[in-house]
Amino acid sequence: MQYVFIGNHKTIFKCNEQEVGKAIRESGIPREEIFLTSKLWLQDYGYEAAKKGIETSLRKLGLDYMDLYLIHQPYGDVPGAWKAMEEAKADGKICSIGVSNMTPKIWDSFVPQFETMPSVNQVEFNPYYQQKEIRKIMAEAGVQLEGWGPLGQGNKEMLADPVIREIAEAHGKDVGQIILRFEHQEGAIIFPKSTNPARIKSNMEIFDFALSDEEMEEMRSLDTGKGCHNPDAPGVAEMLSSAFDVHADEK
Repeated sequence: MQYVFIGNHKTIFKCNEQEVGKAIRESGIPREEIFLTSKLWLQDYGYEAAKKGIETSLRKLGLDYMDLYLIHQPYGDVPGAWKAMEEAKADGKICSIGVSNMTPKIWDSFVPQFETMPSVNQVEFNPYYQQKEIRKIMAEAGVQLEGWGPLGQGNKEMLADPVIREIAEAHGKDVGQIILRFEHQEGAIIFPKSTNPARIKSNMEIFDFALSDEEMEEMRSLDTGKGCHNPDAPGVAEMLSSAFDVHADEK
């Protein structure tokens, strides 16, 4: 069994790298059986700042390497940060590097400047927001989609959608399981979030059935092309740069 810990480098309120690293060390699970992801916040972008940010992540985790490290928000000196991440990968400190929240517009602004292609692009992804345009670009480049908000951030309309409910009834599954199974069959890496043990268990029980081609097409037809976060919206970069003091715990 593969165990996955997702340790965001900077969350809105605090880091959790120290807690994740401590849990890994105390778990008794061999390090090679754990896939660890962390992120570089945009306040640490730029070549020198990113080098320090990577070292800070490793120090807080108390580990020798990270399996995947992501550009969290794609604004500012992304190329400088990416260069530092490429070097860290070459040095064995990171196994794979990727990006987050890149729209086609943002992708075209930065990725052509990279020496190496991202392994993944972590974006909002669910039946109501299927990211078809950026997925075409990523498919051509061989970049994997990671989906955050795979259950729509609790979108009540989506969770009550009659198309999804009908498919769920046909399979004897709940709506959440149908949504996650659809995303899995679309080839996405998904991270459903829950603190409820029963829900966590339910979210894992999506591998004993499959959606038919017809059902997949029905699910694809639900796309609205709109999500809860628009990385291209005016002012987003400025807001994210100034709203949070990501180094507050170090002062």
